[in-house]
Amino acid sequence: MSNSSQPEGADLLLCLHELWTKRELAEVRVEARRGFSDLQDPLGGLLFLLEGCPGTLKGKATSLGHCVLMEFLRWRESNPQASLEGEPSERVRNLQIRALSLLSEAQPSYIEPLLDIYQLHSLDQDLLLGHVGKLLNSGIYKEAALLSMKLKLQSELDMEQICVPLILQDKMPLAESYVKGHSHLEEGLVKLLDAWCSPNFSVVQLQRKFPGLSLSQHQTERIHPKMLSKQVFRLMEHFNIDPALCPNSVTKRKLDSLKFLMYKRFVEKGMSEENWSDHIQATVAGSPELQVYLVELLVRYSGLHSAAQWSMHYRVPRERLPMGVWDTQQNLPPSKPGEFEGHAPSADPWEPPPAHQQQYYQLPIAKDKVHFLHTLEGLELCRQVVLQSDWSMTVLSLLSHPPPHERTQPGSRVGVDMEWLAGFGAVPRQRVALIQLAVREEVFLIDLRETTFSEHEHTVKFIRTFFSDPKVLKLGYGMSGDLKSLLATWPQFTDEPLKVDGVLDLLNVHQQMQRNCRGGGGRGPRSVEVGEGSAEKGLSLLVQQVLGKPLDKMEQLSNWERRPLRNSQLRYAAIDAYCLLEVYLTLSQDPTRFHLPVDLHSIPSSQAGNNKEEKKSKKNREKEKGKQARCRRVPSDALSQKSHVQPGATSQGVAMKPQQLHVVCDNMLQGLGRYLRSLGVDVLLLENNDDHKVAAQLKSQVGEGRCLALDCSQRARDQAVQVLQHFNVQLTPDDIFSRCQV
Repeated sequence: MSNSSQPEGADLLLCLHELWTKRELAEVRVEARRGFSDLQDPLGGLLFLLEGCPGTLKGKATSLGHCVLMEFLRWRESNPQASLEGEPSERVRNLQIRALSLLSEAQPSYIEPLLDIYQLHSLDQDLLLGHVGKLLNSGIYKEAALLSMKLKLQSELDMEQICVPLILQDKMPLAESYVKGHSHLEEGLVKLLDAWCSPNFSVVQLQRKFPGLSLSQHQTERIHPKMLSKQVFRLMEHFNIDPALCPNSVTKRKLDSLKFLMYKRFVEKGMSEENWSDHIQATVAGSPELQVYLVELLVRYSGLHSAAQWSMHYRVPRERLPMGVWDTQQNLPPSKPGEFEGHAPSADPWEPPPAHQQQYYQLPIAKDKVHFLHTLEGLELCRQVVLQSDWSMTVLSLLSHPPPHERTQPGSRVGVDMEWLAGFGAVPRQRVALIQLAVREEVFLIDLRETTFSEHEHTVKFIRTFFSDPKVLKLGYGMSGDLKSLLATWPQFTDEPLKVDGVLDLLNVHQQMQRNCRGGGGRGPRSVEVGEGSAEKGLSLLVQQVLGKPLDKMEQLSNWERRPLRNSQLRYAAIDAYCLLEVYLTLSQDPTRFHLPVDLHSIPSSQAGNNKEEKKSKKNREKEKGKQARCRRVPSDALSQKSHVQPGATSQGVAMKPQQLHVVCDNMLQGLGRYLRSLGVDVLLLENNDDHKVAAQLKSQVGEGRCLALDCSQRARDQAVQVLQHFNVQLTPDDIFSRCQV
């Protein structure tokens, strides 16, 4: 018998709590809906139930209160009379205040339903702001942000009071959502992060401003200029913020760019003097501090002579010069202001020197077959050839070219590449400056720097038609990046998306080729991972593997917006597109030689970026790079010499169990050793600081056929298979993890 003095809903609450404790969720739902129908005041009764429900327990996906609230929403669909309409204003206010108080119990799932049921938007703004303040003072930052967003209070609150705790709690996406759509808040968030990138910033300052926040080591590590500057640049691009408002991040990026340019030019030697000089001047322009840093780097990478020339060019004060630079300046010959060695344009013939021709892949067509197009007439020529349409005799007579049937055959294949200016020290500019389209015997370079031509309706229409035509096979390498930049070049593609059809990305083919030939013999390409190795990578590696010579990438980081382009730039741009045609033709003629299926179009797109296993594999391959480099220095008599197992190697002796095999692994094969241990093999691992001679000495102490040389570039699993086969080890499921891994 119930107590009449109890508030309405007390018995229902007791019943629901008992069912919830017994984990009878279905009964909770049925009883809740029945109970709402029995309540005289469903809105007040719902608040009573929620006030009496326990909060969310740690590790639990939901709570009794959340379940009750969801069932009320379902019940209300068939009982629309349960609303605030027609209720006295005083009663409505009391219900709203009670509902608002529930949002301080760290129940994010309550926010949306309670706002709707009790129309909390109609409450006084001061009352709502006061409640958000209570949440902040209680350290309930996530709910404070969510509630503020739902009630559209962002402009009335201190952005830092909400966003700083969110950032420190790894909730940057929520902070971004909080400021999104409010330009002054977007700008404020980016400027805040940029301020944290200042050399004078200290975490102590942050702790003084937010005394209620106790920063862990992990949170402190997140306030690091390297990580923060990446966020700043991402948000600058996302919110379209002026880089001038973020001087600390821009300077940090430019400092890193200077280091990269020094390495690229003087260590890797993969950048021409002209390109390097262009990027250096663009990076340090207008910044005396960066100019001083440039001189310091030049002393280290290039020497006093070069440092003295650049310091004179920028008139760096004597007191800011590194030691020896001033004295070197005094010995330099007089020159005109702003001129110094290396800045005068060097000879740039179309034909490269013989040594270059012998070392690198060369363009197999003459210069007059490379057309630089920046007019509609030139674009029409390109359209007729690429799309296999009828020729305009006016254009033919104007450009004096042979008939189209002498150029390409129907069903054309087109090599596609694009170039844009590398954004050193600034928000990346993705606007494409040059599109290269290569057909048999000809290359078209479409100049997009001039907006009058690039934004003309005929130009945009041609791009749409070309990429959407399924009859034209478009060959690229890493086409997703090119297409992303292409979409950012024309605002027209935002309103009407670009349709892409008939594309074969040779990057996917290359990755499939590498996966299939890894560890295999035959006369196919050497087994080297895409993007791996000290010499060639990417498209250059593919060209080397298929056509025999790599690409010369010295012009890759050119200033592609400068006009006129140098001959070396034009030649590089043409080669990058034309080589795709020759690679495709060679692969198509004999795909089995390259460990590929007969139909190259059957190769699926790579999911490496979305697959955890592929990411892990890529990370492991990065670790293997250093091992391979060290492996080449292992003496020829070492136990783990990197030569392959001989094809004739056979199992030694009778079959044995893993526990009967005792193995010593050189420190180049620690991964193999750990893998063998997981299979039950007794393994001694030489440490990193052990000399390889230890393995060589052990070799002389074991019997004939008991030493096995392995390829350090292979995966540990593949190495383990060779070991088990060589020593005739019979593995059973019981052997897995039968031995301590340590």
